[in-house]
Amino acid sequence: MDQVSQHLPGAGAAVGHDVLTGAESFARMWAAAVIGTSYVPMTRAEVVVHLHCLTDQLVEALFANPFRAAVGYQVGAKLVEAHFTGTESLSRTIHLIGDELLVELGVVEDERMRSRLAALQGTLAAGYAQALKERTLREQEAIRQAVLDARDHAEAALRASEARFRAIFSEAAIGIGIADLSGHVVDANPSFLDMLGFTAAEMRSRNVVRDFMHPEDAASVWRLYEELVRGERDHYRVEKRFYRNDGEAVWTHLTVSLVRDDRGEPKYQLAMVEDVTDRHLLQNRLRYQALHDPLTGLPNRALFLERLQRAFNTTTPGARVGLCYLDLDGFKVINDSLGHDVGDQLLVAVGRRLDESVSGPGRLVARMGGDEFVILVEGTSGTQDVVDVADRVLRSLENPVRIGGHELSISSSIGIVERAVEGTTSADLMRDADITLYWAKADGKSRWALYDPERNAREVARFTLSATMPAALERGEFFVDYQPLVRLDDSTIAGVEALVRWQHPEFGRLAPDRFIALAEETGLIVPLGRWVLRAACQQARAWLDAFGECAPFVSVNLAVRQSRDPGLVADVRRILDETGLPATHLQLELTESAIMDTADEPLEALRALSEMGVRIAIDDFGTGYSNLAYLRHLPVHELKMAGSFMEGLRAAEGADPVDAQIVATLVSLAHALGLTVTAEGVETAAQAERLRRIGCDSAQGWFFARPGSPADIERLLAR
Repeated sequence: MDQVSQHLPGAGAAVGHDVLTGAESFARMWAAAVIGTSYVPMTRAEVVVHLHCLTDQLVEALFANPFRAAVGYQVGAKLVEAHFTGTESLSRTIHLIGDELLVELGVVEDERMRSRLAALQGTLAAGYAQALKERTLREQEAIRQAVLDARDHAEAALRASEARFRAIFSEAAIGIGIADLSGHVVDANPSFLDMLGFTAAEMRSRNVVRDFMHPEDAASVWRLYEELVRGERDHYRVEKRFYRNDGEAVWTHLTVSLVRDDRGEPKYQLAMVEDVTDRHLLQNRLRYQALHDPLTGLPNRALFLERLQRAFNTTTPGARVGLCYLDLDGFKVINDSLGHDVGDQLLVAVGRRLDESVSGPGRLVARMGGDEFVILVEGTSGTQDVVDVADRVLRSLENPVRIGGHELSISSSIGIVERAVEGTTSADLMRDADITLYWAKADGKSRWALYDPERNAREVARFTLSATMPAALERGEFFVDYQPLVRLDDSTIAGVEALVRWQHPEFGRLAPDRFIALAEETGLIVPLGRWVLRAACQQARAWLDAFGECAPFVSVNLAVRQSRDPGLVADVRRILDETGLPATHLQLELTESAIMDTADEPLEALRALSEMGVRIAIDDFGTGYSNLAYLRHLPVHELKMAGSFMEGLRAAEGADPVDAQIVATLVSLAHALGLTVTAEGVETAAQAERLRRIGCDSAQGWFFARPGSPADIERLLAR
């Protein structure tokens, strides 16, 4: 036990003493429970000492690091070695260990200890069973040898052999029966009679084939029996159920041996029967615990996966299967705010509602862990079967759950997958159900989402782009196109907007709407934006060298995350210095919502850029909710009107008067604030002419030119 204290959490003298005291107390309880269940050649004090030693081994295993469940196997074997072989000895030992050991040690709330204890219970039962089986086999071999001795030495030692056989036959702890080849019972020992509840006379009137066949016996049991009575085998061992005289079932390990006469012909059959009912029930109990969630009592992940795999192993043509994968919306908030006890009670209530609302033939409700549940629907005829199940689940959770004075409203998000078994796997089904659950969450919760292969393909492509984007920047897969900003009074090019593109090796040429949002999410927008800014400034410098005063300024879009980057001003200053581009030839565009939501520190950055000479423009103006009074205090030089305002100016026969008035008002407002105005999305000559008459300064759109390469811009400048 000195070693135990070394493994105790926060090992100290006080904790170690408590464990020692608890172990000693448990050993006394153990002795009191098992004394009288078996014939043991020890005094009560010796029994206590022996069980105290075994308790020490169990306690040391519980606290050992690493944990070794095999210690339980050794303890089970030592119980058999000490002659604790009665039917009640193992049952009382397993129940007492499970109910009292952690209590005596003071660690009943420790989940790790409870898990370890369950493992030790299982290995103790296995060790006990193996040791008892080996002892039984030794007894069986002794009995068989006695039978053979009776045959081989019939004349020389008939009386001694008969005495030995009778002693073993009568006193053996296992049941023994002798029958002729037609199956009629010739004799049975007291253990066998007690096991099945018959008298000797009743047993001799029985036929082993007619009276002891159980309806659930495997066909192999009786095939082996027929081979034995024909003399084709000398013995066989099986696990078999018998009916007692009172109708109850008894689980046994049955060994049947053939006894031949002097000529080697089959004469009798000898059955040796060990009652393993308690062990069988214990194994069933342990299996139930291993395959069910201890909190809700529902099947757990292991049992669910077992049933799911069985559904995929079917040979039924055209078989289909469906899954509802669900978790509770907002469960973490309830768990964190009201405590784990309330959270656990909520899970129990939800599990009960799910089981009551959807359980039935071909269906399995299981808890996967945490607040996640899954419903398996076998033998579906189509997607609607699983959708109906999901709708019932959502309805079952509509009413609040009352727990400890709290009325808790709950809902669930559900991912649905339904398909033919052929052509897919259980792993594919689980993966797609998990993906679909994520969609249901993303789409607003308290709903179900159906698996869509096209949406999944888009999600996979989106993930691929996100994962490959950093390397793409290093490999030079990005490039910049430019679209002219044209003065409306003389149709000359005032500037160009830099528009980044991605030449993806798999997906081809990608526009910004395919990857800019991803860059924002991953944080790559800052290095990507820096790269675009440098490329645009280098190109603007080249045009300044080639075209002088006719060279356009370059307008670069600035993402929200870039505008809040502490290094923005330093980056712009360094790039302008490196490229030699005057600050007046650079314009930075921010969206209306981004610039209106700008906090003090980013706003100071924009003011610093403006003081350097960099132009600041508000992109897509008019689509947000601008505070017009606040606008006059921002370091802004230009408004770029959103293309949606151009729709009413498109028609050749006349402009929409409302749209025309809105555009005129915006232009007038901008000019009153000392700002220039550029109209976006101009596609017709009528739009351009109406904007010119309104007084708009410049415009861009397909009417003037689509985004193109630097060479395309140079041709326009030269022309």
